[in-house]
Amino acid sequence: MIDVTLENFETEVMLASTQVPVLVDIWAEWCGPCKQLGPVLEQLEVEYAGRFVLAKLDADKVKELAGQLSQMFGVRSIPFCVLFKGGQPVDGFVGALPAAQVREFLNKHVPSEGALTAEAEVDEAEALLQSGDTDAALAKLADAVAQDPGNDDARADYVRLLISTGAYEEAAAVLEEPLRREPRPLRFDALRRWLDAREFVEKDDRGNWTVEQFDAKIAENKRDFDTRFAKAQALMAEGQWTASMDELLEIIMRDRKWNDEAARKAYVAILELLTPPPAKAGAGADGKTAGGIELTGKAAKQEDPQAELLSSYRRKLSMALN
Repeated sequence: MIDVTLENFETEVMLASTQVPVLVDIWAEWCGPCKQLGPVLEQLEVEYAGRFVLAKLDADKVKELAGQLSQMFGVRSIPFCVLFKGGQPVDGFVGALPAAQVREFLNKHVPSEGALTAEAEVDEAEALLQSGDTDAALAKLADAVAQDPGNDDARADYVRLLISTGAYEEAAAVLEEPLRREPRPLRFDALRRWLDAREFVEKDDRGNWTVEQFDAKIAENKRDFDTRFAKAQALMAEGQWTASMDELLEIIMRDRKWNDEAARKAYVAILELLTPPPAKAGAGADGKTAGGIELTGKAAKQEDPQAELLSSYRRKLSMALN
């Protein structure tokens, strides 16, 4: 529990809420209901064990802040509680609610115990990857997904690492749930297409062809889209992303509808794989890659050359489709 002042509001509430939800309790010494609610909030803060922070704001001592928050929500009485997440006020309630109702309010916004555990597992996995312990990182990410199956960031990181280490069956199994969703999430569709390319190299005889062999075959028939797509998959599997997109673009320009738009879908998948996800609020920018792709939440800031490259290839696709 912290006491809010004008001096610490930005740091202890606004900035702190980018890491963990902060519940601001606006109260006053003369307010009877405030004295009823206060102990309930303090007990819940202990019960939730770090899943939210309780911040007490004395309406008489910090009138400016109390007035601004009350005006923002159209509230004229206390106790009045405002929940901050991501640096912004997102919800609130008025009055001395019983513990069960406050708990219900908190559960709409506060991460579950499993979610917090999963987040810690992901952080540990990042550190293990940086130290070179891939097996331990995989175990941590597996635990994260088990603790919080709805954590798509952890699931995507886990799949990336599974694919990059050749654990294709496990990757396919972890991808099953998100690929059943409607609409199909783009990042998981992209990972499935990367997995398809890696499996193609293992299972198809052309997976061992050289670029020269592919080019010789294509030279015989410029519209041999099957061979062009096979070449693009082999390049994609090797992490030769731009070369793969160049070949896919040749198919798109000649017949964008070929094989249920397989070339366009693979092209879009590569763009998705190469686009660093936004860093979490308050997170550092130090990243680690798996198979040449940034892990979620710890992605390094996208440098200008990379941004320009992606923008260039998006323009190429747009021109080919229009």
